[in-house]
Amino acid sequence: MDTPRSHETAEPTTRLETDIPSYRGDTLSAVTPSLAAALGVPGYEDLLDAGRVRGAAFLLVDGLGTRLLARHAHLAPTLAALAQRGSQLRSGFPATTATSLASLGTGLPAGGHGIVGMSFTADGFGDTEPCPALEALSWCAHTPEGSVDLRGQAPPESVQPNATVFERAAADGVEVSRVVPGFHHGSGLTRALLRGPGRFVAADAPDELVPGMLEALRVPGRALVYGYHGDLDAAGHVFGPGSEEWIEELVRVEALVSDLASDLPADSVLAVVADHGMVHTGEHRIDLDNSPELLRGVSRLSGEARVRHVHTEPGAAPEVLAAWREVLGERAYVVERERAIAEGWYGAVSDRNRGRLGDVIAAARGDWTLLRPEAEPKQTSMIGHHGSWTADEQLVPLLLLRPE
Repeated sequence: MDTPRSHETAEPTTRLETDIPSYRGDTLSAVTPSLAAALGVPGYEDLLDAGRVRGAAFLLVDGLGTRLLARHAHLAPTLAALAQRGSQLRSGFPATTATSLASLGTGLPAGGHGIVGMSFTADGFGDTEPCPALEALSWCAHTPEGSVDLRGQAPPESVQPNATVFERAAADGVEVSRVVPGFHHGSGLTRALLRGPGRFVAADAPDELVPGMLEALRVPGRALVYGYHGDLDAAGHVFGPGSEEWIEELVRVEALVSDLASDLPADSVLAVVADHGMVHTGEHRIDLDNSPELLRGVSRLSGEARVRHVHTEPGAAPEVLAAWREVLGERAYVVERERAIAEGWYGAVSDRNRGRLGDVIAAARGDWTLLRPEAEPKQTSMIGHHGSWTADEQLVPLLLLRPE
């Protein structure tokens, strides 16, 4: 792992590797509002031409980026053919599961729902100030003493108070079902972004996912169904995207989608989407925990290996910004919070969520990672990462399927 070396360039390259999305129908935040509109739920617009239906389902295949699918099209002919007939969305920034799930759950970009990374500060809750960085997938803070459950100190419904699409659909009489691994039920992340009346159906194995989603679609009346498949993402993190283990999971996803497509009920639509893609990282690793020049004036770090929120001591933001730009040079985009907001990285940012963004934000370029081996050993050990602005991370397929 590299300890950073100083670079001559003080200013970052201004052009990102992919364009900043408009967040008006070109990102994941358009998916569930479009499906709700297709079901006739008031207040939503069908931005993706889902049509008018009785039942709408969406399957989230964690980690299935458009670029990855194209490189392995011969192993997933059904998915590849659907992708050619379908369209392409942007994950939105950052391209990470917690943020993307929140955008799917609420129909808002990160600046609106406030889940601005895999981990972020959630100050203003409970008696402890400041709140430790909240790791959204587990809703815990990881401290030297161990993990601390933050569901009491930072209630998910308060951290993310916007109504979910599920809540609004159920209020209009739609039967809502979530077909997900059992541990999702009642988790902090589920309470924050997937909450609402309706059923939770445990699907702890891929062979439980298809029958669970199809049964939920066949209920009388209107139905909105969410299904989640996470094994492809897990294989990519541990073994790398494109590895033998990853390819085995892609073949399983191909079979799963084929089974769903072949038995869809009449008057229904299925959207197959991904939350992000992934990059294979190698030796381009920067050790933040052992880089004193990057930690000087820093109060807290959050985010993930590809995007870091850098919170600074009072008055230290300009010096921290200059140091991160000088040291990281062309290996990352390093901008101040106000610039990221002005350029629209996170969509429209509400006042309540501004402080969750770092005073300085560093987004890794290429296949670089900004690691914390002492604070985040599990994440540091991973081969596949995502979150930043490359096309491999940002571009995701939107496959709309209807009964033949």
